Amino acid sequence: MPHQTHHYGFLHDTLTKNRFNESRSVVYRAMSSLSALPPEVTQAKSQFTHCFLIPEFWGDIAKDFYWKSKHTGQFLDYNFDVKKGEIYIKCMEGATTNICYNVLDRNVHERKLGDKVAFYWEGNEPGDVMKVTYRELLQQVCQFANVLKSQGVKKGDRVSIYMPMVVELVVAMLACVRIGAVHSIVFAGFSAESLCDRILNSQCSLLITADGFYRGDKLINLKVIADDALQKCRDRSFPVQRCIMLKHLSKEVEAAPLVSQSPPAKRTCPDLQVRPAVPWNPEVDQCWRSLLSGASDECEPEWCDSEDPLFILYTSGSTGKPKGVLHTVSGYMLYVATTFKLVFDYQPDDVYWCTADIGWITGHSYITYGPLANGATSVLFEGLPTYPDVSRMWEIVDKYQVTKFYTAPTAIRLLMKYGSEPVQKYNRESLKVLGTVGEPINPEAWQWYYSVVGEKRCPVVDTFWQTETGGHVLTPLPAATPMKPGSATFPFFGVVPAILNESGEELEGPCEGYLVFKQPWPGVMRTVYGNHQRFETTYFKKFPGYYVSGDGCRRDKDGYYWITGRMDDMLNVSGHLLSTAEVESALGEHAAVAEAAVVSRLHPVKGESLYCFVTLTDGVGFNRTLEAELKKQVREKIGAIATPDFIQNAPSLPKTRSGKIMRRVLRKIARNEQDLGDLSTLADSSVIEQLFLNRCCGAV
Repeated sequence: MPHQTHHYGFLHDTLTKNRFNESRSVVYRAMSSLSALPPEVTQAKSQFTHCFLIPEFWGDIAKDFYWKSKHTGQFLDYNFDVKKGEIYIKCMEGATTNICYNVLDRNVHERKLGDKVAFYWEGNEPGDVMKVTYRELLQQVCQFANVLKSQGVKKGDRVSIYMPMVVELVVAMLACVRIGAVHSIVFAGFSAESLCDRILNSQCSLLITADGFYRGDKLINLKVIADDALQKCRDRSFPVQRCIMLKHLSKEVEAAPLVSQSPPAKRTCPDLQVRPAVPWNPEVDQCWRSLLSGASDECEPEWCDSEDPLFILYTSGSTGKPKGVLHTVSGYMLYVATTFKLVFDYQPDDVYWCTADIGWITGHSYITYGPLANGATSVLFEGLPTYPDVSRMWEIVDKYQVTKFYTAPTAIRLLMKYGSEPVQKYNRESLKVLGTVGEPINPEAWQWYYSVVGEKRCPVVDTFWQTETGGHVLTPLPAATPMKPGSATFPFFGVVPAILNESGEELEGPCEGYLVFKQPWPGVMRTVYGNHQRFETTYFKKFPGYYVSGDGCRRDKDGYYWITGRMDDMLNVSGHLLSTAEVESALGEHAAVAEAAVVSRLHPVKGESLYCFVTLTDGVGFNRTLEAELKKQVREKIGAIATPDFIQNAPSLPKTRSGKIMRRVLRKIARNEQDLGDLSTLADSSVIEQLFLNRCCGAV
């Protein structure tokens, strides 16, 4: 049964009667005052979701933002059917605005939030802290925008940003959009080859980076990697003419502080202070603070059309070649601002913390653009959840009195391994809403998060979305949606999902199949940069008339949606479709299992068989008895058809630097295929050899 179920009967009436004649905030207050939806939630949810399909909802929201010119024609125009012509999505055509103006100038000058803290920055070391107000952030953004203009960057140019989680990363991205340039942020854990590929694909005219940073105890010589990438670009006949470097570790004492409370001296960094410390090419490299010192803190924004490019962000493709997902100005701005406000029930006195890296879409939408558009105060964290100890996150929650907390299931499962004591050392009384993002959360991790971290008093918003969607598409609303552990619950307003079978037929009622969407929402991607055909082939060709998410989904009898994993993570065992996520969840319920990953192997009789990798909790050894217990548990939880054929001890799993398990690599290992393909996104390559050594002897 859903958590927090209480009956009430006026949600749909409230939404229908308003018909958007009143502010959307009135509608939302009516919703957020309710403790939960009634058991008959399915019908009501369906009805009020369709209420929000009409443009008046988004038009009402758009009134909260500044537009240099208003849009003409229909609010949203699109074609999702490749058989009817080119795929396109257009929102608010004819309108002009600037997203930087809306998230900074509007807050400082119109909403009088200049002295409000925009970010509390928490460095890798617990003593490394600073804060920046909205007014200070605006000044720094204007200065750096003028720096970019002095370097020849103009509207439409692409700028590559390769930086750690520092306030200057936010400054760089907002400076780009202030002058109409398109930022392409590359996660600071990516290799030189990956950075080079992304610079080349988007034809970036300038690179912004830093000298280095610490991630836990590990030193990352970022400038060395950046220089390697720039050399690779030159070798491939694309010389990048300018590189701006921030001195983050080798701090300049004489520099004017970025913010009102400058940080203490950084930890000494001998690796960056010898031979000389940082590689330097005077023909290309320039120092961030030197350039900033002479720049004006006033910069008129470049007014952009609604469908002008905002940013490019690369995501993995099934071919192994990353896709440059392109988002545009107006629709993305409206969507991330609205989802942030409603999904986290944002209030003006909140302190919000999203633990993601800005190098991923979560950081773009729910660290930078969404929170700033609402005038929120956020925590920006440079470090790791386990450094210098496993209580670090809860120490930060208490330190800044965090009210809304958003993290990944991977982090939750990692911290679960250490039990509840490190959490309960801190009171966490400020917490009001907990969120998860990045992958489906297994019910066991959900329960631990809800019960231990939130002490059963904080709603959990289990959000489903993608780089491509721009913002949340399936999500609970806190205190308004009854929770089911592991379910992303229902679509956000204006999002219309469907579940299709292999033949492309829409399934009704309880079912399982391909998750698709029948129409766009303002924040959906517009194309794959430089390759619109790939955009159409990847997302629209398989089922014409639908956006194909690539994920499998199950809808239960109450209408709740459950993400079952990527469709290539589905297994067909003896004619039965099995979800790897479901098997992983069953394994994870065993007390000895900290984390599990399940892939398929070909089977001469059943078609496919299950090959399971399990990471055990500290102090537990792998043996035949435990293997038998795990098989029995899966059999009892799901059925005999789901009994694993192989269970392998995996002290560590291959993960990307953002924490996602690389199941493609695990499939290769399960099949004993030595050619693993591109491993540039692998965080720790040493796990591969161990996994091959531990392969189950019967898996040939």
